[in-house]
Amino acid sequence: MRIHWPRRVFAQVLLTQVAITTGVIMLVTGLFLAPLSHQLDDQAMHQALSIAQTAAEPGLVHNLTSTDPSPTGPVQAEAERIRRATGALYIVVMDTRGVRWSHTDTAQISRHVSTDPSTALGGREIMQIDNGTLGRSARAKVPLRDRDGTIVGAVSVGIAYDSVHERLLGAIPGLLLYSGTALAAGVLAALAVSRRLQRSTHGLAFADISALLDEREAMLHSIREAVLALDAQGRIRLLNDEAQRLLDLDQDAVGRALGEVLPPGRTTEVLVGRVDGDNLLTVCHGRVLIANRMPTGDGGAVVTLRDRTELELLGRELDSTHGLLDAMRAQDHEHANRLHTLLGLLELGRHDAAVEFVAEVANGHRASAEQVAERVNDPLLSALLVGKSAIAAERGASLRISPATRLPDVVVDPRDLVTVLGNLIDNALDVASFIEVELLAEGTTAVLRVSDNGPGVPPGMREQIFTEGWSTKESPAHRGRGLGLALVRRLAERYGGAARVTARAGGGAVFTVVLPEALSVRPLSEVGELR
Repeated sequence: MRIHWPRRVFAQVLLTQVAITTGVIMLVTGLFLAPLSHQLDDQAMHQALSIAQTAAEPGLVHNLTSTDPSPTGPVQAEAERIRRATGALYIVVMDTRGVRWSHTDTAQISRHVSTDPSTALGGREIMQIDNGTLGRSARAKVPLRDRDGTIVGAVSVGIAYDSVHERLLGAIPGLLLYSGTALAAGVLAALAVSRRLQRSTHGLAFADISALLDEREAMLHSIREAVLALDAQGRIRLLNDEAQRLLDLDQDAVGRALGEVLPPGRTTEVLVGRVDGDNLLTVCHGRVLIANRMPTGDGGAVVTLRDRTELELLGRELDSTHGLLDAMRAQDHEHANRLHTLLGLLELGRHDAAVEFVAEVANGHRASAEQVAERVNDPLLSALLVGKSAIAAERGASLRISPATRLPDVVVDPRDLVTVLGNLIDNALDVASFIEVELLAEGTTAVLRVSDNGPGVPPGMREQIFTEGWSTKESPAHRGRGLGLALVRRLAERYGGAARVTARAGGGAVFTVVLPEALSVRPLSEVGELR
């Protein structure tokens, strides 16, 4: 019958632990019994030696030298007395010829001993396990000396080896009891560990776990959503490719705390769970991210991040488009009024007045556009300012280009400046009736300044307004609020610059953004080739 190795992890662990526990206990038992047997032999031989040394007294020496060997002689009587008192197997007294003067079997008296007595008769004490006429025994032999030190014989004492063996066997039940108790405790511990492991692994086999790990790795590194797993101490334990890209981290970040690899700010607060909510918006390295955090059973959490930068840009373009549509609608009304005026002048026959009216309208519009183009060299920024001027006029506000505005140099990345300037103007249009825009070039540094006559920003909130999610306005349906100024600051920091807000003389606020290395003195064609 073939025995199959279990597939489930907890069963394999249980059997392995039971086998290891059993093997260890058997090894320990064997290692204990081996020296125990040797120790019992050694104790028996030393006991025999002690009895022999006790028996070798002067009285026995005197009787040995003054009498003849006899079953009823004094030597036999003294030896038997000592044997009964000590429980020895035998006590044999012999003379220098090796002839017995005492023995348990009196028929052996006057006969030569069965083992070689030369060592003891030579003056040395010996201990050994040996076979004799009474069987196997632990024995000791000592020489007998008279008062002059002359060897006159020897005493041989034997301890029954069966008693030693019985002592060894008698110790085995207790040893097995302790071993069995230890084995039972080990099995119970292994069972408890295996049950805990069963709950942790949900009864899966090693092959299933391996397959799940492979599938997890393939899934995590193939999905377009960033996944970040944290342990209970806030250390990163998993980071997929998209998370590395969005957070600008590498694989070395695994095992480190978030505070060590990310700068302080809303992104770190969201990831560690200090900010609650679903679909939380944050800005990291100029990217608009949506974060969701799900706690795990071990006190950690799994955070998913989605890149919403493109969607946010599209949303802002949609806002701009809506604004341009409103401006075009207003201009359509204004154009219709002008046409009606022109029609009236023609019907009244005032042709010269009609010509002057058309020239004035055309020249006024052309002058405004040409004024912006002369001061701002980049076409995207010029178009933005012209469009925002129309939107401001529609809302009953005035958008003015500062006379100090000069931006003749080539903009390295006009889209970034459009983002910054568009956000600042939009925020100003929501609260003010007068906005002034100033664009300056200081070498390769672009300085953007937008001032308004709105309520201004209290000193205690001048840093808070640049954090993600902060807003005093209701969010539109297609995107969240509180990201415009955060994007402005992130873009400024990416260029190595800064964004700040101060108070405007006469009331209102002045937003200033400094963008080092945002301008280039090279021709536009060369910059285009480098992009």
